[in-house]
Amino acid sequence: MTSLRLMITGANGFVGRKVTEAARRNPALELVEFIDETGASPDIADADAVDRAIAAARPDRVLHLAAIAAPRQAQADASRAWAVNFSGTLHLAQALMKHRPEARLVWSGSSEAYGASFNRGPLPLAETAALEPANVYGATKAAADIALGQLGRSGALDTAILRPFNHTGPGQAADYVVPAFAAQIAAIENGEQEPVLKVGNLDALRDFLDVVDVVALYIAALLAEGRIGGEAYNVATGKPVRIGDLLEGLLSEARVKISVETDPARYAPNAVPVASGNPEKARERFGWEPQIAINDTLKGVLDALRAS
Repeated sequence: MTSLRLMITGANGFVGRKVTEAARRNPALELVEFIDETGASPDIADADAVDRAIAAARPDRVLHLAAIAAPRQAQADASRAWAVNFSGTLHLAQALMKHRPEARLVWSGSSEAYGASFNRGPLPLAETAALEPANVYGATKAAADIALGQLGRSGALDTAILRPFNHTGPGQAADYVVPAFAAQIAAIENGEQEPVLKVGNLDALRDFLDVVDVVALYIAALLAEGRIGGEAYNVATGKPVRIGDLLEGLLSEARVKISVETDPARYAPNAVPVASGNPEKARERFGWEPQIAINDTLKGVLDALRAS
């Protein structure tokens, strides 16, 4: 069997590292690097550099993960977020249409593209819900979703739009809520912080997955037979969890007694009280089902931080 040549943008990121590991274990995939003529990863915002990288590698599949991924970072530098998340995605699509029109582009979008639609319901939200992003990050992702969807439906390029909801696992940066809590617990256990865990707003409900389950759907979308044609798929459980319950799950694993204190600097009101996605479409198309219990994920994150 001939392997599919897979290029991953953002391969050095949290999810990118996990997908790379999974792809290396899969005999149906052959990894090719996203590099320019100097051997470095090109700036996705540089259209010419992206074009040269695609022309050189000639991939059969591209998993596009490269992004300004933190909403706060996108908000702080909106111009760069648009250049990377939106324009960079178009550069990749245009290069593929020019050099590898038969290839498939699997795009890692975001549940943030739905934005205010979460407040209109019904939940869990289906892919047909309106894209009403509430921040810069969500807007860049929504715009790229729309562009790639049009290319896929028109037949110009086979595209798959995946909209992952909150996901975590060992190795995620402490900018995100689960490793942020876990890092404090590990520091307290090591005597590096007083036994008080500082938190913000714990009332939001979010749809959390283990990163390994997210990777499984990315691989399934890359390998799926037939054209996907610009269809969008939620990467979700449909079962939102309160942030405070995630904290309780982590505290139940703590080796010392820890109190919790609200930090005004971390506290923000919830513009979206509940965010949850319906995973039925991904289940039907790819046979995908989340496998990892959230408490197992929490323990894995905490154990990794203890060992670091």
